[in-house]
Amino acid sequence: MSHNANTEVAVGTAKKSRGLRDTVTALPWLLPTLILICGVVLYPAGLMVYTSFFKYNKQGIRKGDDPIGLDNYIGKAGALTFPGVPIGRILMNTVVWVVVVVIVTVLLSLLLAQFLNKPFRGRKLLRLFVILPWACSVVMTATVFRYGLQENVGLFNRLMVDTGILETTRAWTKDPTSAFWVAVFVAVYVSLPFTTYTILAGLQSVPDEVLEAAHVDGANPVQRYAQIVLPLLRPAIATAALINIINVFNSLPILRLLQETPGYHTGHITTTLMYEYQRSLGPGVSSALSVLNFLFCLVIIAIYLAVVKPTKEVD
Repeated sequence: MSHNANTEVAVGTAKKSRGLRDTVTALPWLLPTLILICGVVLYPAGLMVYTSFFKYNKQGIRKGDDPIGLDNYIGKAGALTFPGVPIGRILMNTVVWVVVVVIVTVLLSLLLAQFLNKPFRGRKLLRLFVILPWACSVVMTATVFRYGLQENVGLFNRLMVDTGILETTRAWTKDPTSAFWVAVFVAVYVSLPFTTYTILAGLQSVPDEVLEAAHVDGANPVQRYAQIVLPLLRPAIATAALINIINVFNSLPILRLLQETPGYHTGHITTTLMYEYQRSLGPGVSSALSVLNFLFCLVIIAIYLAVVKPTKEVD
């Protein structure tokens, strides 16, 4: 009994020694990545949290060396309590912005990827055309929509009047609510290529033999898609949705360019409100909202993972 125990201890010690040796051997190869993560991710994140506990003026100069606790968060002029800011509406906008853009993008991408997976003449050209919005700069795309929707000279406005969709032109980007929904449309438009190509890659990995076997067994197209294709697409959809959630949550240029109303209006999301705070109140309050925004994003991702369970095995 004692001999067996000594043998187990010796084996465990040998495994630990080999694991430590492997780690030391791999360290030179991992070091550049670790330095990059520390310099580009961890240090800015730590600085953001640190900054959120000090008071700054709008020029970015710190006022005093003593921390001010949670004043930048919930003080008289904090991120969540600043007078005149419709924070409840802005938080709701943020949820609507993320949920609507991601769901509509994934649904449209499923349809588009299914279509692009069919054999037809000109498929390669159409696939290339679909990727164009992704190849263009987001700023450039948002700028095109901004000028196209100008009340007097916008081409999109004129097109809608000429085709009878509108009776008169409208200043879409000067009203916070309509500008918000225009931004939702543009965000879906620029998100479609990546999501479509990710799902298309997943579709091409679905074995034809499995679909043929289901067809022979009498499954109709809807049953084959719902019970075979969609479960096999779960990893691709999960990857596309997660990356979209993070990208959409932090998407500043689309709303900044399409919202022409200045100040603290009802068309903001938390990301654009951070920019307003940084410009008018300095980095302290802006950093506090950044910390809350980060936590908010984590909560949305956690809810998504809990509901969808993307790592669940397919039966």
